Amino acid sequence: MEITEIDLLRFPIGKFDNDVDITDDILKIWISEIEELPKQLREATKNLTSEQRDMPYRPGGWTVQQTIHHIADSHMNSFIRFKLALTEDLPTIKPYEEALWAELPDGKNMQIEISLQLLQALHERWVMLLKSLSEEQLNRKFIHPDSGEVPLKTNIGIYAWHGKHHLAHITSLKKRMNW
Repeated sequence: MEITEIDLLRFPIGKFDNDVDITDDILKIWISEIEELPKQLREATKNLTSEQRDMPYRPGGWTVQQTIHHIADSHMNSFIRFKLALTEDLPTIKPYEEALWAELPDGKNMQIEISLQLLQALHERWVMLLKSLSEEQLNRKFIHPDSGEVPLKTNIGIYAWHGKHHLAHITSLKKRMNW
């Protein structure tokens, strides 16, 4: 299958590799990536003008502003999913319509600073929790209605990738636009 320019804009770091052998070292790297994301997002967006924040990272894509708010929405949902899986037996989580959330007033119009602050606080709590998990807890699972059973250790990788994926949307836009 041929990779198009839109594919490269959509997935600047590629798709998540679900077949990786999840070792302790891989988990430490992923947790570190989750820990560093708020600082990286703040750095990537620190000097953007209002017009730049309102620019989509690709044709038909979200604006930089919507992307930052989406990351906050998504990572809040993930944090809750971890808590559910750690306190309930194989809970079924509720997915959400992320594209519709991005169109709500707080996703479309609010300044990014509030979501950057939220991500900083959320990731501090999340990383503290992740670093404390035992092997048994890392193997606990939740059920995603579309994806099936998801082990928490796999979900750590998914969200490390998710953060880097959206960070790359912003940094690659800045590079293409010479900002």
